[in-house]
Amino acid sequence: QVQLVESGGGLVQPGGSLRLSCAASRRTADYYTISWFHQAPGKERERVSCISRSGSNTFYADSVKGRFTASRDNAKNTVHLQMNSLRPEDTGVYYCAGTGRPYCPVRGTEYDYWGQGTQVTVSS
Repeated sequence: QVQLVESGGGLVQPGGSLRLSCAASRRTADYYTISWFHQAPGKERERVSCISRSGSNTFYADSVKGRFTASRDNAKNTVHLQMNSLRPEDTGVYYCAGTGRPYCPVRGTEYDYWGQGTQVTVSS
């Protein structure tokens, strides 16, 4: 069993930055592909980023490409999502999710572990 805990959310003005972290309770290196999902108010959860087990491959949704950057420190069992140039539409709850699959699933049902989520609010 792996527990994932997100942190780093908060209130930020448009154009600002936040850095989300996802800490795992056990070793993540070579085991888990990690994705970040965004759930805006009243909408379904959407994958916005994914990072491979080694960190050498990343994926970004078009809505965040060029603004968000995923990284991981397997020695510290932590994955980060650097969020720059934030927009009001980025508001919502961000979840990290892990899977043992060697690729980045789109569907949330293909992930084995989920964090509890961290709230991000972008507003002036």
